Amino acid sequence: MTIIRKASPGDAAVIAHIYTETWRDTYAGMIPDRVLLSMSDRRHAAQWARNLRNSRSRELAMVAEDDGEGIVGFGSCGPAKEQKLGAAGEIYTLYVLSDFQGLGLGKRLLAALFQTLVDKGLDSALIWVLAPNPARFFYQAMGGTQVAVRAEPFHGACLDEMAFLWPNLAAAIAPSGPCSAA
Repeated sequence: MTIIRKASPGDAAVIAHIYTETWRDTYAGMIPDRVLLSMSDRRHAAQWARNLRNSRSRELAMVAEDDGEGIVGFGSCGPAKEQKLGAAGEIYTLYVLSDFQGLGLGKRLLAALFQTLVDKGLDSALIWVLAPNPARFFYQAMGGTQVAVRAEPFHGACLDEMAFLWPNLAAAIAPSGPCSAA
C-alpha cells in the first residue's frame, strides 16, 4: 500500500536520491551528461532540507510512501513563477522511481499537489516539461493542455520545454475529472 503525504525535513535525503535517480534515468541524452554525472544526493538533500524546514517557503512538497519500500516518489508545487500564461499555481517537480511508474502514483501525487494548490487559493496550474520527455503524454492524459513552448538555456545547452496548463484544478480533481482518485 502506498500513501501520499506532506513531505517533512526528515524526507530530504530520500527526496534528493529520487531526484538524482529520476533525472539520470529520464534525462539521459536530453541534457548534457556532465550535468547528470555531477549531481549529488548530498547537495540536493541539503537544499531540500532547507526548503522543507523553511516555514515561510511558498513551495510545498508531497511524497508517495510505500509501506514496504519507503518513499518512492515526490512532487512539489507553489505559486506560478511567471504569471504570463494565466496560471495561479505551478507544479515544480513530479518524480516517481522507475520501478514504481505505471502504478498510478504519478496521478495520485499530481492530484494531491492540485489539492494543495486549491487549498492555498490557487485555482489553476501549469508545469514545464522538456519537450522530448515522455512524461508529456502523462500530463496530456491528466487533462493538461499544451499552452507554450520555450528554449531555455541550461548549463551551456539550449533545452526545448513545453508548458501544460490546467485552468480549473477543482474540475481536474473532481470525481469525474482526469486526476480523480475515484
